Amino acid sequence: MRPVAIVTDSTHYLTREMVEQAGITEVSLYVRSGEVQRRETDITDYAAFYRELAESGELPSTSQPSIGDFVSAYEPLLESGHDIVSIHLSAGISGTLGTAEQAKAMIEERGGGGGGRIEVVDSLTGAGGLGCVLLPAIAVAQAGGGVEDVVARALAARAALRIWFCVDTLEYLQRGGRIGRAQAWVGGALQIKPILSCESEVVPVERVRTSGRAFERMVDYMRSRHQEGADAWIVQHIQAHERARALVERGREVFGSDPLWVAEIGPVTGSYLGPGTLGFGSLPAGLLAA
Repeated sequence: MRPVAIVTDSTHYLTREMVEQAGITEVSLYVRSGEVQRRETDITDYAAFYRELAESGELPSTSQPSIGDFVSAYEPLLESGHDIVSIHLSAGISGTLGTAEQAKAMIEERGGGGGGRIEVVDSLTGAGGLGCVLLPAIAVAQAGGGVEDVVARALAARAALRIWFCVDTLEYLQRGGRIGRAQAWVGGALQIKPILSCESEVVPVERVRTSGRAFERMVDYMRSRHQEGADAWIVQHIQAHERARALVERGREVFGSDPLWVAEIGPVTGSYLGPGTLGFGSLPAGLLAA
């Protein structure tokens, strides 16, 4: 059985150390501000990016990788003797998954990836949720599992995953066209802090009046997940470092453990959520075992 390589896009927001240790192959999405287009993976100064986002009257545009970007990632892995499981941002949010599928089809037409050597998986989530789907898949791949085993674990992780995030305003989601079913909240949303989730698309969960109440609801979600046995947890944020640190401390009290990782959401996803976003997610720790 051939070893399995994990390919993903740049919207998982795992730490760079985790990406390197896991040997993940990344295919970057793009961000365009004015006439300048950059790969998301080339943007490292998040503070400057989000400062410009808050001050600008226009959102940057984002775009998925090209077919060629995926082919360039897949072909060396196949040539080195690997099969591939390619796990991506929800198709309900981005065309990235569709582009990966087109690249797979192109390679198969050339005779380079037949026999199920490439499988493309829709994570049905994004940001930290995508990272939570990747880690269990990586564990199985590193233990020598085949393509079917890795895909099965990724799907099991997605089924068990729950993720919530609070945004300061729905403005960015609405302007960026990614608001999904939360559109119904826009008219009366000026004085609320929306709590949302990602279930293929952005979905509304509840509305609270203050940032403090939104924070306490995140802690409530932590308690409910701990009771359900979903004790592998993460915290993510956008330019909310102090609140993220405070949520991590509360999470340690609830779970009795450190988070899998804490990270800031990057420019592609962050352009649609906006500064001040704070999120929490978890899944059963057993899914991370080989």
